[in-house]
Amino acid sequence: MDIIHHGAVSGVTGSCHELRVNDAGILIDCGLFQGLDARDELAIDFAIDHIKALVVTHVHIDHVGRLPYLLGAGFEGPIYCSQPSALLLPAMLEDALKIGFTRNKKLIDRVLKVLEQRLRPLPYGQWQQIKGCDVRIRLQRAGHILGSAYVECEAAGERVVFSGDLGVPHSPLLVAPVPPERCDVLVLESTYGDKNHESREHRRLRLKAAVEHALEDGGTLLIPAFSLGRTQDLLYELESLIAEFGTEQAAPGLPWSELEVVVDSPLAANFTQLYRKLKPFWNEEAQARLSEGRHPLSFEQLTVINSHGDHLNAVGYLARSHKPCVVLAGSGMCSGGRVVNYLKALLNDARNDVLFVGYQAEGTPGRDILEYGPDGGWVELDGERFDICAQVHQISGYSAHAGQDDLIAFATGIHPPPRQIRLIHGEAEAKAVLQARLGELLPGTEVVVPGP
Repeated sequence: MDIIHHGAVSGVTGSCHELRVNDAGILIDCGLFQGLDARDELAIDFAIDHIKALVVTHVHIDHVGRLPYLLGAGFEGPIYCSQPSALLLPAMLEDALKIGFTRNKKLIDRVLKVLEQRLRPLPYGQWQQIKGCDVRIRLQRAGHILGSAYVECEAAGERVVFSGDLGVPHSPLLVAPVPPERCDVLVLESTYGDKNHESREHRRLRLKAAVEHALEDGGTLLIPAFSLGRTQDLLYELESLIAEFGTEQAAPGLPWSELEVVVDSPLAANFTQLYRKLKPFWNEEAQARLSEGRHPLSFEQLTVINSHGDHLNAVGYLARSHKPCVVLAGSGMCSGGRVVNYLKALLNDARNDVLFVGYQAEGTPGRDILEYGPDGGWVELDGERFDICAQVHQISGYSAHAGQDDLIAFATGIHPPPRQIRLIHGEAEAKAVLQARLGELLPGTEVVVPGP
């Protein structure tokens, strides 16, 4: 048995891992490289003739973005994922194809048709034998986004667990992950291996404070948000704030009950609709809100912008009017999408605010705004420099990734401890810190950081 890493070893993107047993193997994810890891050449650069199946942990682009290239390279095996991921994956790949591959609808439809034929949705907790390979797999909830899973693999008498991306406890909508009952080798993400997040209640109140602070002098609060996962989490929390503090002032003369929340992303709007279809997979708290007659992802104060013309009108209107408003727009790392137009129009006005709620990879505009914005620096967008006069804030608790304590709890919750832990999907410092902590807590476990 061998574990080979084809991505997410020198950074946090491009997740792609291979479990090989004898002369056959399976892939866990096939993601896109982003930020400093981004590559012009996206062709599959490893042998795939022996690959019998692809297992998708979740549908974020850094885990599935190279799937069309895998199909183009001749991969003909089944694609296993959770039942919610099977609903979400076609929408994610259609958008990725339009942005990075082609706008030819016939070609996109062909790829999506092949995808539909290959998809094999699996219930959580059910073993599945991989045909042509001495491996069986089982998906368990990972708590990262709806449909996310970690993958248990039994092969050659051992059990290998690929964590995918693990989520934080008490996330909106999601059921928290539970460590596996047994694991010999754990392949563990380490995005936040060196830091922890704020508690759910603390970050919720910080979100309230950030909104009120941003809007007190007139202007827009812009939240760059990933279309899948983060946008839905934020809508859920904003609805709860509106419900609880409706008569209090969100801005001078504007009660929370009248605060407009704008989602300016067709992809995010589409995913939000799909999330509503996946209500059976929501956690108990979210189910209770539904039973009270509330609509956490479709409330009265929510405005969704779809057309490009309406988007441009909204950008111009908010830049001129300074109307108190909360805007969620993608992409989450500001490397593309409609958020770029908002940044160009709003960054030079100190009355506006930018709030980051997710991880910003090295080499992305989001990382630059976060690092240089507080000092009045500048950021390059589409080849042009823009001064950062807007105030810049960050709330770490809304990351969909587990913090250091959560990762440690997952690893130390396995009894007996794994023989080996392999740390992937993290920057060098995060992996080094987590490696040291796990080494202290699990002295009998080999904790390694694979090289590229």
